[in-house]
Amino acid sequence: MENEFTDVMSQRTDRDLIQIVTSDREKYQPEALEAADAEIKSRNIDTSTFNDLREQSIIERQKRDAVISDLAPGHLRLVNHIIDLLVSYILSMFVFLICSLFLPEIESPLVTIVVILLVFGTFISYYVIMEVAWQKTLGKFATKTKVVLNNGERPREKDIVIRTLCRLIPFDRISFLFMKQGFHDVLSKTKVIKD
Repeated sequence: MENEFTDVMSQRTDRDLIQIVTSDREKYQPEALEAADAEIKSRNIDTSTFNDLREQSIIERQKRDAVISDLAPGHLRLVNHIIDLLVSYILSMFVFLICSLFLPEIESPLVTIVVILLVFGTFISYYVIMEVAWQKTLGKFATKTKVVLNNGERPREKDIVIRTLCRLIPFDRISFLFMKQGFHDVLSKTKVIKD
């Protein structure tokens, strides 16, 4: 068995070995760690920064654990969804009414496409604007929850846009039946936590 770990570790890059013995240490068996340590010694890799890397990985793990312990429960996520769905529908209907007042009543495919794009744009804008500005939508304000990255940091605009576009995946809304986080959470590497 030890020869197997030695062979595997000898094929890893220096960077992989450093990651194995520092940040990913808990993922490996003791024999694999010994083989990685032996390979590091045989390659004369500088180990002076390993303690800093270990401390950094411990801090990152603690942040991830804190986020996991603060995850919003499913019933709050459902309330968020219902409130946000109602708000986005009301905003979309408002945009649709404005379009019907100002756009010609011609039964044109172009007019239909413009109206559909404006309604979808309203839906997307609601989530993007609210979550970029406050990390919350109106539903999250009501339930005292907010969006964070998996490590607990504030999401960037790019993360929120990806999160919002992933909401358009056809089975996103029922993905909560099969997993704790929805597709839009997993794909955007975000979580909803208690605030």
